[in-house]
Amino acid sequence: MIEKRIISQKMKEHLIKEFVSKELPKSCYSNLELRKTPLGEKVLIYTSRPGLVVGGKGVNVQRLTELLKRDFQMENPQIEVVEIQHPCLDPLSVAEKITSSFERYGPKRFKSLGYSALQEIINSGALGAEIVIGGRGVPSSRARKWRFLAGHLKKSGEISASYIKRAQAVAHLKSGSVGVQVAILTSDIRLPDDIRFKVKEASIEVKPVTEKDEIKQQEKLIKKKSPQKKQKREKKAGKTGETQEPEPIAAKQEEQEKPIVEETTAEEKITEEELKEEHAQT
Repeated sequence: MIEKRIISQKMKEHLIKEFVSKELPKSCYSNLELRKTPLGEKVLIYTSRPGLVVGGKGVNVQRLTELLKRDFQMENPQIEVVEIQHPCLDPLSVAEKITSSFERYGPKRFKSLGYSALQEIINSGALGAEIVIGGRGVPSSRARKWRFLAGHLKKSGEISASYIKRAQAVAHLKSGSVGVQVAILTSDIRLPDDIRFKVKEASIEVKPVTEKDEIKQQEKLIKKKSPQKKQKREKKAGKTGETQEPEPIAAKQEEQEKPIVEETTAEEKITEEELKEEHAQT
Protein backbone atom coordinates (compact mmCIF):
# COMPACT_ATOMS: atom_id res chain seq x y z
CA MET A 1 0.00 0.00 0.00
CA ILE A 2 2.80 2.41 0.88
CA GLU A 3 4.53 1.72 -2.46
CA LYS A 4 1.32 2.52 -4.35
CA ARG A 5 0.91 5.80 -2.51
CA ILE A 6 4.49 6.86 -3.26
CA ILE A 7 4.13 5.98 -6.97
CA SER A 8 0.78 7.80 -7.26
CA GLN A 9 2.26 10.89 -5.55
CA LYS A 10 5.25 10.93 -7.91
CA MET A 11 2.99 10.48 -10.96
CA LYS A 12 0.79 13.36 -9.81
CA GLU A 13 3.82 15.59 -9.28
CA HIS A 14 5.19 14.74 -12.74
CA LEU A 15 1.83 15.51 -14.43
CA ILE A 16 1.56 18.85 -12.56
CA LYS A 17 5.08 19.78 -13.68
CA GLU A 18 4.23 19.12 -17.34
CA PHE A 19 0.96 21.02 -17.04
CA VAL A 20 2.57 24.08 -15.37
CA SER A 21 5.42 24.16 -17.91
CA LYS A 22 2.88 24.32 -20.77
CA GLU A 23 0.70 26.96 -19.14
CA LEU A 24 3.52 29.33 -18.14
CA PRO A 25 5.49 31.39 -20.69
CA LYS A 26 8.57 29.72 -22.14
CA SER A 27 12.09 30.10 -20.67
CA CYS A 28 10.82 31.28 -17.27
CA TYR A 29 9.97 28.03 -15.45
CA SER A 30 12.77 26.01 -13.82
CA ASN A 31 11.46 23.55 -11.23
CA LEU A 32 8.37 22.67 -9.22
CA GLU A 33 7.95 21.22 -5.73
CA LEU A 34 4.83 19.98 -3.89
CA ARG A 35 4.47 20.21 -0.11
CA LYS A 36 1.62 19.18 2.17
CA THR A 37 0.45 21.70 4.79
CA PRO A 38 -2.44 21.68 7.31
CA LEU A 39 -4.31 24.25 5.20
CA GLY A 40 -3.81 22.40 1.90
CA GLU A 41 -1.14 21.66 -0.70
CA LYS A 42 1.60 24.20 -1.40
CA VAL A 43 3.05 24.46 -4.92
CA LEU A 44 6.56 26.03 -5.04
CA ILE A 45 7.56 27.28 -8.49
CA TYR A 46 11.30 28.02 -8.87
CA THR A 47 12.09 30.51 -11.61
CA SER A 48 14.70 33.04 -12.70
CA ARG A 49 11.97 35.46 -13.89
CA PRO A 50 9.32 35.77 -11.15
CA GLY A 51 7.61 38.70 -12.86
CA LEU A 52 6.63 36.61 -15.89
CA VAL A 53 5.34 33.76 -13.73
CA VAL A 54 3.16 36.00 -11.53
CA GLY A 55 1.88 38.11 -14.42
CA GLY A 56 0.11 41.46 -14.27
CA LYS A 57 -1.70 41.78 -10.89
CA GLY A 58 -1.22 38.03 -10.28
CA VAL A 59 -3.27 36.88 -13.29
CA ASN A 60 -1.17 33.78 -13.99
CA VAL A 61 -1.23 32.64 -10.34
CA GLN A 62 -5.04 32.95 -10.12
CA ARG A 63 -5.52 31.07 -13.39
CA LEU A 64 -3.15 28.27 -12.28
CA THR A 65 -4.95 27.81 -8.92
CA GLU A 66 -8.32 27.44 -10.69
CA LEU A 67 -6.90 24.94 -13.23
CA LEU A 68 -5.23 22.84 -10.51
CA LYS A 69 -8.52 22.68 -8.56
CA ARG A 70 -10.45 21.61 -11.66
CA ASP A 71 -8.05 19.20 -13.39
CA PHE A 72 -6.17 17.65 -10.43
CA GLN A 73 -8.86 17.85 -7.70
CA MET A 74 -6.66 19.83 -5.33
CA GLU A 75 -8.66 21.26 -2.40
CA ASN A 76 -6.77 24.43 -1.55
CA PRO A 77 -3.63 24.85 -3.73
CA GLN A 78 -1.32 27.66 -2.57
CA ILE A 79 1.08 28.76 -5.31
CA GLU A 80 4.33 30.40 -4.17
CA VAL A 81 6.92 31.80 -6.58
CA VAL A 82 10.59 31.40 -5.51
CA GLU A 83 13.34 33.32 -7.32
CA ILE A 84 16.56 31.46 -8.19
CA GLN A 85 19.56 33.38 -6.87
CA HIS A 86 22.10 31.91 -9.35
CA PRO A 87 20.33 31.18 -12.67
CA CYS A 88 23.63 30.22 -14.35
CA LEU A 89 23.90 27.21 -11.99
CA ASP A 90 20.40 25.97 -12.88
CA PRO A 91 20.62 23.61 -15.91
CA LEU A 92 17.04 24.03 -17.12
CA SER A 93 17.24 27.83 -17.20
CA VAL A 94 20.54 27.60 -19.15
CA ALA A 95 19.05 25.10 -21.64
CA GLU A 96 15.92 27.19 -22.16
CA LYS A 97 18.01 30.32 -22.66
CA ILE A 98 19.96 28.60 -25.47
CA THR A 99 16.79 27.21 -27.14
CA SER A 100 15.02 30.60 -26.99
CA SER A 101 18.02 32.25 -28.69
CA PHE A 102 17.90 29.50 -31.38
CA GLU A 103 14.22 30.20 -32.03
CA ARG A 104 14.85 33.95 -32.27
CA TYR A 105 18.08 34.18 -34.27
CA GLY A 106 18.53 30.70 -35.76
CA PRO A 107 21.18 27.99 -35.09
CA LYS A 108 23.99 29.49 -37.20
CA ARG A 109 25.83 30.87 -34.15
CA PHE A 110 25.36 27.74 -32.01
CA LYS A 111 29.11 27.46 -31.24
CA SER A 112 29.42 30.96 -29.80
CA LEU A 113 26.21 30.42 -27.78
CA GLY A 114 27.53 27.15 -26.36
CA TYR A 115 30.93 28.54 -25.37
CA SER A 116 29.47 31.73 -23.84
CA ALA A 117 26.92 29.76 -21.78
CA LEU A 118 29.67 27.40 -20.60
CA GLN A 119 31.90 30.31 -19.55
CA GLU A 120 29.04 31.88 -17.56
CA ILE A 121 28.49 28.60 -15.67
CA ILE A 122 32.19 28.27 -14.75
CA ASN A 123 32.45 31.96 -13.74
CA SER A 124 29.49 31.55 -11.37
CA GLY A 125 31.44 28.95 -9.34
CA ALA A 126 30.67 25.52 -10.81
CA LEU A 127 33.30 22.75 -10.61
CA GLY A 128 32.43 21.40 -14.04
CA ALA A 129 29.82 21.68 -16.79
CA GLU A 130 28.85 20.07 -20.09
CA ILE A 131 26.55 21.33 -22.85
CA VAL A 132 25.50 19.04 -25.72
CA ILE A 133 23.75 20.54 -28.77
CA GLY A 134 22.49 18.17 -31.45
CA GLY A 135 19.71 17.42 -33.96
CA ARG A 136 18.60 18.06 -37.52
CA GLY A 137 18.58 21.82 -37.01
CA VAL A 138 22.34 22.05 -36.42
CA PRO A 139 23.87 23.52 -39.62
CA SER A 140 25.48 20.58 -41.46
CA SER A 141 24.72 18.10 -44.25
CA ARG A 142 23.18 15.67 -41.74
CA ALA A 143 22.32 15.46 -38.03
CA ARG A 144 25.31 16.38 -35.89
CA LYS A 145 26.14 16.63 -32.18
CA TRP A 146 28.48 19.15 -30.55
CA ARG A 147 29.83 18.82 -27.00
CA PHE A 148 31.13 21.77 -24.94
CA LEU A 149 32.97 20.68 -21.79
CA ALA A 150 34.87 22.58 -19.05
CA GLY A 151 36.12 21.78 -15.56
CA HIS A 152 35.79 18.45 -13.75
CA LEU A 153 32.60 16.41 -14.32
CA LYS A 154 31.90 12.86 -13.12
CA LYS A 155 30.51 10.50 -15.74
CA SER A 156 29.78 7.45 -13.55
CA GLY A 157 29.19 6.47 -9.95
CA GLU A 158 26.98 7.84 -7.19
CA ILE A 159 28.08 11.46 -7.75
CA SER A 160 27.01 11.30 -11.39
CA ALA A 161 23.71 9.57 -10.64
CA SER A 162 22.57 11.54 -7.58
CA TYR A 163 24.34 14.90 -7.33
CA ILE A 164 24.97 16.23 -10.85
CA LYS A 165 22.17 18.54 -12.04
CA ARG A 166 20.85 17.67 -15.51
CA ALA A 167 18.21 19.19 -17.77
CA GLN A 168 17.25 19.27 -21.44
CA ALA A 169 15.20 21.49 -23.73
CA VAL A 170 14.14 21.33 -27.38
CA ALA A 171 13.94 24.14 -29.94
CA HIS A 172 11.62 23.52 -32.92
CA LEU A 173 13.03 25.27 -36.02
CA LYS A 174 12.20 25.27 -39.74
CA SER A 175 15.27 23.21 -40.54
CA GLY A 176 14.44 20.71 -37.80
CA SER A 177 14.47 20.28 -34.04
CA VAL A 178 17.55 21.03 -31.93
CA GLY A 179 18.02 19.44 -28.51
CA VAL A 180 20.13 21.00 -25.73
CA GLN A 181 21.39 18.93 -22.78
CA VAL A 182 23.07 20.63 -19.81
CA ALA A 183 24.90 18.97 -16.89
CA ILE A 184 26.40 20.99 -14.00
CA LEU A 185 28.50 19.96 -11.00
CA THR A 186 28.10 22.67 -8.34
CA SER A 187 30.77 23.67 -5.82
CA ASP A 188 28.74 22.62 -2.73
CA ILE A 189 29.16 18.92 -3.62
CA ARG A 190 32.16 17.27 -1.96
CA LEU A 191 33.85 14.65 -4.14
CA PRO A 192 35.19 11.39 -2.61
CA ASP A 193 38.77 12.17 -3.74
CA ASP A 194 38.67 15.60 -2.05
CA ILE A 195 40.81 15.10 1.10
CA ARG A 196 41.10 17.90 3.65
CA PHE A 197 43.31 18.03 6.76
CA LYS A 198 42.02 19.46 10.01
CA VAL A 199 44.31 22.07 11.55
CA LYS A 200 43.90 22.73 15.26
CA GLU A 201 44.07 26.42 16.00
CA ALA A 202 45.48 27.58 19.35
CA SER A 203 42.60 28.92 21.37
CA ILE A 204 43.44 32.16 23.17
CA GLU A 205 41.14 33.09 26.02
CA VAL A 206 40.47 36.80 26.13
CA LYS A 207 39.26 37.93 29.54
CA PRO A 208 36.91 40.88 29.63
CA VAL A 209 38.46 44.06 31.08
CA THR A 210 36.49 45.33 34.08
CA GLU A 211 36.49 48.76 35.72
CA LYS A 212 38.65 47.49 38.61
CA ASP A 213 41.36 46.31 36.20
CA GLU A 214 41.39 49.71 34.46
CA ILE A 215 41.76 51.52 37.82
CA LYS A 216 44.67 49.25 38.82
CA GLN A 217 46.46 49.89 35.52
CA GLN A 218 46.07 53.67 35.95
CA GLU A 219 47.47 53.51 39.53
CA LYS A 220 50.52 51.55 38.32
CA LEU A 221 51.22 54.16 35.65
CA ILE A 222 50.95 57.01 38.19
CA LYS A 223 53.40 55.24 40.57
CA LYS A 224 55.92 54.73 37.79
CA LYS A 225 55.79 58.41 36.83
CA SER A 226 56.10 59.75 40.48
CA PRO A 227 59.50 61.49 41.42
CA GLN A 228 59.89 59.47 44.66
CA LYS A 229 59.99 56.22 42.71
CA LYS A 230 62.54 57.75 40.36
CA GLN A 231 64.88 58.68 43.25
CA LYS A 232 64.58 55.20 44.76
CA ARG A 233 65.49 53.62 41.44
CA GLU A 234 68.53 55.93 41.12
CA LYS A 235 69.72 55.08 44.66
CA LYS A 236 69.40 51.38 43.95
CA ALA A 237 71.42 51.78 40.77
CA GLY A 238 74.15 53.68 42.81
CA LYS A 239 73.37 57.11 41.44
CA THR A 240 72.89 60.38 43.36
CA GLY A 241 70.64 63.27 42.58
CA GLU A 242 73.52 65.18 40.87
CA THR A 243 75.28 63.44 38.06
CA GLN A 244 79.07 63.03 38.58
CA GLU A 245 81.34 63.73 35.68
CA PRO A 246 83.65 60.86 34.88
CA GLU A 247 87.38 61.41 35.68
CA PRO A 248 89.74 61.57 32.73
CA ILE A 249 91.83 58.49 32.00
CA ALA A 250 95.19 60.43 32.04
CA ALA A 251 94.66 61.65 35.64
CA LYS A 252 94.00 58.10 36.79
CA GLN A 253 97.25 56.90 35.19
CA GLU A 254 99.33 59.71 36.94
CA GLU A 255 97.92 58.76 40.32
CA GLN A 256 98.87 55.14 39.75
CA GLU A 257 102.50 56.11 38.72
CA LYS A 258 103.18 58.36 41.84
CA PRO A 259 105.45 56.71 44.49
CA ILE A 260 103.83 55.79 47.73
CA VAL A 261 105.15 58.09 50.56
CA GLU A 262 104.52 57.12 54.12
CA GLU A 263 103.41 60.06 56.26
CA THR A 264 104.82 60.17 59.79
CA THR A 265 102.73 61.29 62.69
CA ALA A 266 103.65 63.91 65.42
CA GLU A 267 104.35 61.26 68.10
CA GLU A 268 106.77 59.44 65.84
CA LYS A 269 108.68 62.77 65.21
CA ILE A 270 109.09 63.41 69.01
CA THR A 271 110.54 59.94 69.64
CA GLU A 272 113.11 60.46 66.87
CA GLU A 273 114.37 63.79 68.41
CA GLU A 274 114.79 62.21 71.87
CA LEU A 275 116.84 59.41 70.40
CA LYS A 276 119.12 61.94 68.64
CA GLU A 277 119.75 63.93 71.93
CA GLU A 278 120.60 60.75 73.86
CA HIS A 279 122.98 59.77 71.15
CA ALA A 280 124.73 63.18 71.27
CA GLN A 281 125.25 63.04 75.05
CA THR A 282 126.88 59.68 74.83
